[in-house]
Amino acid sequence: MSGSFGRVRGLLRKESLQIWRDPSALAIAFLLPAVLLLIFGYGVSLDATDVPIALVVQRPDALTASVTGKFAHSPYFRPRRFLTIQAAEAAMTARQVQAIVWLPSDFARRAQSHGNAPIGVILNGVDANDARLIEGYVQQVWANWLAARAQDAGKPPPLALSVQPQIRFNPAVSSRDYLVPGLIAVIMTLTGALLTALVIAREWERGTMEALMVTRVTVREILLAKLVPYFVLGMGGMAGSVAIAVFLFGVPLEGSVWVLTAAAALFMLASLGMGLVISSFARSQFVAGQIAIIATFLPAFLLSGFVFDINSMPRAVRIVTHVVAARYFVAILQSVFLAGNVWSVILPNAAALAAMAAVFLGLARAIARKRLD
Repeated sequence: MSGSFGRVRGLLRKESLQIWRDPSALAIAFLLPAVLLLIFGYGVSLDATDVPIALVVQRPDALTASVTGKFAHSPYFRPRRFLTIQAAEAAMTARQVQAIVWLPSDFARRAQSHGNAPIGVILNGVDANDARLIEGYVQQVWANWLAARAQDAGKPPPLALSVQPQIRFNPAVSSRDYLVPGLIAVIMTLTGALLTALVIAREWERGTMEALMVTRVTVREILLAKLVPYFVLGMGGMAGSVAIAVFLFGVPLEGSVWVLTAAAALFMLASLGMGLVISSFARSQFVAGQIAIIATFLPAFLLSGFVFDINSMPRAVRIVTHVVAARYFVAILQSVFLAGNVWSVILPNAAALAAMAAVFLGLARAIARKRLD
């Protein structure tokens, strides 16, 4: 046992010195996050279609049915009906819907007697661009309903109805507050998968891996020595990214730092596992870098919900997103930063990250046994 500990300690010292002497590794871990945060923190134009919304009708009748029918037939919305506003708000907190359209119990009476029947609209402001678009879509559907009702009656619209929106989780409706937390997942993917894949491929190119193979170190000890330094490096990059997000961009951190740290550790383990698997197939840095970008960075950027809304993707693509680890981490980041410790979001996504970390690390161990023993 003491011999194994001494070998691992020596390998860890070797890896730490190699990282310290490699400017590219330090740049990817610390400089690249700052650059990406600055670029994406100042706004990206997004679009939203097929938006899931909640419809709450406290007293259904013919008039409310005509209103909800307009939302049901709109290409912009995918409505879900809820019996109470409390159930709809719980669905919004759990990220099941992005907006709530609420018709109160006196809607029909006030519309027919007073000509003034306000409806309630509650928007999820986590994605500022989506919040603005959804508000515009609601107003468009409402205007179409008023025009159709006036046409049926053969006279100008008799109702002076008003929409009173409320923004939840991102009251300032800031795109920066939405994009910066998601970008952290992309940064950690680079730090974990790309760096790990490149460093082991470099060992093969330089012949140092063969030198390790003729020593008494085991495959488990080699993998452990590769994991620990880059795990620490990745968590350091995570800490720097969170500091930039909170103190430079002013992104609120509503949830627990410890919850965020635990989720980041799970995601980093999954990313490191992916990097180890890639390095088992690619023994040149060029090939390892290309595979890492295609297999980890691009899916994290395009299919995680960081930039493009997953609900707006085709069904086949939505299915593919379930094997992208960044999808689960982005959901946790956005919830912890902007909504707080929403356990109905955090726990299932953390469980998915833990499962993916176990699968990738186990696969890396199995492949390494075949290649090194």
